[in-house]
Amino acid sequence: MPSRWLNRRGDQTEVAVAEKVKVLFVCLGNICRSPTAHGVFAGLVKSQGLEKQILVNSAGTSGWHIGQRPDARSVAAARERGIDLSRLRGSQVKLKDFQVYDYILAMDKKNLADLKALAPDDFDGCLELLLNFDPLAGLNEVPDPYYGARDGFERVIAMIESASSALLEHIQTRDLGYDQSQGSR
Repeated sequence: MPSRWLNRRGDQTEVAVAEKVKVLFVCLGNICRSPTAHGVFAGLVKSQGLEKQILVNSAGTSGWHIGQRPDARSVAAARERGIDLSRLRGSQVKLKDFQVYDYILAMDKKNLADLKALAPDDFDGCLELLLNFDPLAGLNEVPDPYYGARDGFERVIAMIESASSALLEHIQTRDLGYDQSQGSR
């Protein structure tokens, strides 16, 4: 059954239940926050058996780290939680991503502004801050841990885990037609 939601321009849009929902997580360099979100969310999707219904990816607004592995501190923080980031490689957001992805989720306001500047006028997907999906987050930006100590990576992954759970619930209800009160479609 179609549902209504607000697109990036604030217009209400009829949305049919999707066959495959595509989610792109974005930070600046695609070596800390966005690959962490990619790994966390992909793990949640897999644990729910939704790999055929939800595609997950990540990218950066800059091209500084194209082809590079995620930061070793991100990899270590994720590994401690059973999440493997070793296969991920840095990539840069491209204009075609706005044709592919239903959700393009930025880690901070600067990257969101950069994405909005790049987005074509006809993009009707969700262009938002990841933490806005988590009403309990208490803030709306995932801080960049790159120049800090290891504990910053631990805080980042905890924030992302909470927001990812809320995001998955949102997608299951809005896009996949799940009735959360019944736990089914």
